[in-house]
Amino acid sequence: MCTRQLVERSLAGDRSAFEELIAPLVEPGYRLACGMLLDRDEAEDAVQEAALKAWLKLGSFRAGSDPRPWFLTVVANHCRDLRRGRWWSVLRGVDLERGAAPLEDLAGGLDLRHALTRLPVRERALLVLHYYLDLPLDEVARVLGITPAAAKSRLYRVLRRLRGDLEVCEVPT
Repeated sequence: MCTRQLVERSLAGDRSAFEELIAPLVEPGYRLACGMLLDRDEAEDAVQEAALKAWLKLGSFRAGSDPRPWFLTVVANHCRDLRRGRWWSVLRGVDLERGAAPLEDLAGGLDLRHALTRLPVRERALLVLHYYLDLPLDEVARVLGITPAAAKSRLYRVLRRLRGDLEVCEVPT
């Protein structure tokens, strides 16, 4: 069934049509939430909440549009709302990384992870959407509510800053 029909049926109250519409978007939404929140459990909860919000805001979906940027926008906005919440201020100093990586992986990824956690959520979302979810910049721009040119220039600035941070962290051999 095509997206337009699924949206129409969902708007009419057909829950199974909405589930069919949203099902292929849950995993990319989860990956985005993981990248923004840095916590798998919080990301699962965030995607569930975002799916509920998407159901409630289905009327804002423009007919004929791709549902992926629309749903990822709902997920990103919900993650930003969570980060602004009271509990995030309490958890700010807590290490949110759960589960240990093998020792050989730690050395290679520790500096990068540390640099990524210092980025603001919007910049981390930009990187996750473009590199982790492999979205083109125009779609990243739609999700973040900016122009494609702004997405490109922000991506350039973030990568330049990350490279500088990582060069400072390198240990001479």
